[in-house]
Amino acid sequence: MDVGPAASGWSDQCWTLARIAEIVRRRFGVEYTLASLDLLLHRIGWSVHVPSRKATERDEAKIAAWKDEQWPVIKRRRRAWAPGSASRTRQARA
Repeated sequence: MDVGPAASGWSDQCWTLARIAEIVRRRFGVEYTLASLDLLLHRIGWSVHVPSRKATERDEAKIAAWKDEQWPVIKRRRRAWAPGSASRTRQARA
C-alpha cells in the first residue's frame, strides 16, 4: 500500500476502508468487515488523515458558481413558526 491506490487499480489517490479491505482480501485471503478493519488499523497505529492539499482536478470557477447559485437555496432558513395544527386529522367545522 506504500505505492498508493493507483498502483492497485484505483485512479484517484484516496484509500478507503473498502479499498483496504479489498487489498487485504486479495493479498492474504482474509475478509474483514469495515468496522473490524477500522478497529484493526487503529490497533496497529493507523489513523484517518485528511488531505493537506486540494485535488488537482478541482475547478474553482465551478465551485464559486455552485456557492453563488445552489448554496443559498440549500441554506435558506425555514420559518420558525407556521399556522396550523399538529393533528393528522382536521376537525370538522360547524
